[in-house]
Amino acid sequence: MLHSFVALYRAAKIGDQFFAHAHAVVREHCRIGDRVILQNGVIIGGDGLGYAKQKDGTWYKMAQSGPAVLEDDVEVQANACVDRATVGETRIGRGTKIDDLVLIGHASEVGANAMLCGQVGLAGSTKIGDGAILAGQVGTAGHLTIGRGAVITAKSGVPNDVPPAALYSGYPAVENRQWLKTQAMLNRLPDLQRKVRELEEQVARLKSR
Repeated sequence: MLHSFVALYRAAKIGDQFFAHAHAVVREHCRIGDRVILQNGVIIGGDGLGYAKQKDGTWYKMAQSGPAVLEDDVEVQANACVDRATVGETRIGRGTKIDDLVLIGHASEVGANAMLCGQVGLAGSTKIGDGAILAGQVGTAGHLTIGRGAVITAKSGVPNDVPPAALYSGYPAVENRQWLKTQAMLNRLPDLQRKVRELEEQVARLKSR
């Protein structure tokens, strides 16, 4: 079913029981599986951020020829974007759910039954394993892998690979228990600073005698 102002570009391939709400867009040569739902304002296959810096400081735009592919039973919620690839493809695995205002960078690969919550951003060529969960506002650097079943807590920044079934938090994202210990230590810093100053004053008094 297509609501008003849905745009399907030439050579897009659409599966059965497709449901697109108003202002959703599927760009040229993209492929959509069965039972896919696109909420309002979704863009599938917009150009990825593919630019090369030139000697004069300007940006050269590289052709974005690779399609975005959504497998069966994917739902993409309002105003999310799945960019097309410069080469290869951007792929969203079967059953994955993508929340509002999520950006999937060019040539990224998201496994089956993953969940990407609101305002998640994947830089280009990120790989997300099956069943992984990225909570709200998680951001990843490009060319890294988040393992199968891993969970990244809200507002974390992921600069490196994350192993399967891990629970990571913070920036730079680390194992959750380590992050909790670090946060607890940060909360104690004012007291520790005061104690250090008191010890310095005691040492200074002893030296002056």
